[in-house]
Amino acid sequence: MDWKKCKNILCIRADNMGDVIMSTPAFRALKETFDCRLTLLTSKMGSLIAPFIKEIDETIVFDLPWVKTNNTTHSKECLELIEKLKSFQFDAAIIFTVYSQSPLTSALITYLANIPLRLAYCRENPYELLTDWIPDKEPYSFIQHQVTRDLNLVKSIGAVTNNEHLSIWFNKNAFKTAVEKLKTIGFNQNKKWIIVHAGVSEIKREYPETFWIDVINILQQQTELQILLTGTENEKPLTQRIYQATGENVFNAAGILNIEEFIAVIAHAELVISVNTATVHIAAALNKPVVVLYALTNPQHTPWLTKNLVLPFSVPEKLKSKNEVIEFINQSYFNKHIDYPSPFTVAENALVLMNKKYIEPATQLIVST
Repeated sequence: MDWKKCKNILCIRADNMGDVIMSTPAFRALKETFDCRLTLLTSKMGSLIAPFIKEIDETIVFDLPWVKTNNTTHSKECLELIEKLKSFQFDAAIIFTVYSQSPLTSALITYLANIPLRLAYCRENPYELLTDWIPDKEPYSFIQHQVTRDLNLVKSIGAVTNNEHLSIWFNKNAFKTAVEKLKTIGFNQNKKWIIVHAGVSEIKREYPETFWIDVINILQQQTELQILLTGTENEKPLTQRIYQATGENVFNAAGILNIEEFIAVIAHAELVISVNTATVHIAAALNKPVVVLYALTNPQHTPWLTKNLVLPFSVPEKLKSKNEVIEFINQSYFNKHIDYPSPFTVAENALVLMNKKYIEPATQLIVST
């Protein structure tokens, strides 16, 4: 079968929300080139963002056992997934991975589901499991951004786009409902605001809580903008402690907004300050300026095509991955320890992105070191 004739394509992006968002330019290339229907197979976490990506026509939600999730998947469920995939009668499957992942387990699923064409990056010869593949030279020969990696994958079968921006959308009513919810905590939609997102999906990406408090205290001295603390319900204890330790004009919105409302509030913000998580990629998709406190786990995932400043820091030794590919990265690229960026550095860079200048306060703030 010829890729040009494919009208029903399965895209496997089995990770989290941020990973799905970074694949959207590649999804767009497939839609524009083949005028096809795209079905996304992703995790429960990844599926949360799928309704807000226009290039995706349908989503299959499944936590594959070879991808890190909070759920346990049994072999019977994998066999049921194969039968489900058969029922879709896909023309082709494309497996999107980061360089530290093997595509072969996903390739086996698509092979057993009788999907005729199967594409992925692969480090070893996949033989019959993949009909089309690119030898994966990352990260040993070079490293490219995840968006570029995904675009180059689909380019190998002739799929291209002139628009390489990330893709996300929301209904205008989402902002109205978000504002109604935020009013209950004293938020004023008529005053501008900054998003501060401290919560992480992995402990190794954390920025110290006391530093977050100092960042906000500095920003309060330097600007009259409202500061909106965002996060999930599970992250509410963290944001509540930060909220209680800071002054006026700070609002704890963790657990209040649904995903679409969260997107809408970011779309209207002046700036986003966040650890490297899905929030950064949502902001980039909305072309919002971002200061990202970037734990050195994967250099592929910096903000894409938006005004940004990346402030890196090293992952604590005891929390580093045991994956051999990531170990190579740690030894080759991240072998020098980088301390957490100081709260002053974070706040100053936030002001720079908003075209504001730091003004020495009359009373000097004591900042954590």
